[in-house]
Amino acid sequence: MSEDIGTILQKSELEPKLIDEISTIGRLKKAKADQVVISPEDQTDEIPIVLTGLLKVLRQDENGDEIFLYYLEGGETCAMSITCCIEGRRASYKVTAEEDSTLWMIPMTYMDSWIVRFPSFRRFVFNAYQLRFEEMLTAIDSMAFHKMDERLLKYLLDTKQAKGSFEINKTHEQIAKELNTSRVVISRLLKQLEKDGVIEQHRNKIEIL
Repeated sequence: MSEDIGTILQKSELEPKLIDEISTIGRLKKAKADQVVISPEDQTDEIPIVLTGLLKVLRQDENGDEIFLYYLEGGETCAMSITCCIEGRRASYKVTAEEDSTLWMIPMTYMDSWIVRFPSFRRFVFNAYQLRFEEMLTAIDSMAFHKMDERLLKYLLDTKQAKGSFEINKTHEQIAKELNTSRVVISRLLKQLEKDGVIEQHRNKIEIL
């Protein structure tokens, strides 16, 4: 598995010595689809890098209501995990496996040293912050300025792109929860998208045309 993480990290243009250290120091973690990887209020001391599969990051309020923020794909890491580790804060977000995934968990204790010693690691971390920040701004803009039908369509297209598939295996209830709305609203909007020829609906599956 160290060879797999090395191959993936080479695409991030990290120094060979840093890749060797990450491959040696980290540990493998597997997550089944829908398994919670990081829960709100967890005291995280490891940072995940996605090897295979897809993770989903959500914001959760004190009532347990959730809203989808962004996906983490192969070779990517969670900027919010880095922030919580650096500041010693508990997680204020939730990370679940969208599909069966393998992760490489890096202990937080090496972060400061790597940031000082390896310019490529600084770029890796800052790029993760920038990408996630832009995605969260997009999520905020979507909630603030877009109608629910526009948010739903963007969600479907983002999911298609992240999963690399035109088929989305989700129930109306699951989509409604991630968009923080009701199942009735999602069902109505999906029916309209189907009528418009944008999607086809099957049992617990949506196909984007």
